Amino acid sequence: MSSVDSKLYEFVFRGLLTEEALDMSGRKNKHMIDLADEDIASSLALDALDDIHVSNAKSMSVVYTAIAAFESSVRSLVKKTLIEKYKEEWWETGASNGVKDRAIKRMEEEQNAKWHAQRGQDAINYTTFGDLKNIMQNNWDAFEDLIGNLAWASGIFEVIERSRNVIMHSGSLEREDIERLGVNIRDWVKQVGA
Repeated sequence: MSSVDSKLYEFVFRGLLTEEALDMSGRKNKHMIDLADEDIASSLALDALDDIHVSNAKSMSVVYTAIAAFESSVRSLVKKTLIEKYKEEWWETGASNGVKDRAIKRMEEEQNAKWHAQRGQDAINYTTFGDLKNIMQNNWDAFEDLIGNLAWASGIFEVIERSRNVIMHSGSLEREDIERLGVNIRDWVKQVGA
């Protein structure tokens, strides 16, 4: 067994021992213990799902929170910057036709599912990191003082998007990936603010 495998095994084993100790001490539902809203957990039937899958997902939930907050902050920064430059016409003038077309297509697809919540009213909520980079590039004069270097921003987006995709497709990140995310998010915040 390699050193990494051994550390992972020890980590998982300690977690299982902790779970067992909590169960023996009278914990009612091990899936809900760390969740802020037990009603939501109950509505989602977490107790009916496989313990290992729930545990893996819970371990990534904090990482997801950081990624989602980062993504939202980038969209807010782009919107605010474009509003400063173009006022009410910020989206129409600031986004390329390709970005607008993709966002509108995603919006229309969601609007067809009237039974489900939508991402929001602004088309920018339907953009990807690639779209946001495109907007920055096409309006570089408005973003240069904030970002400083588009290749740097693009590199951060690529790292975060790669990790985002792993988590959103039910994968788990390794410790090094999580640390890399933290470094990139901290660097971004130091450069442009939260």
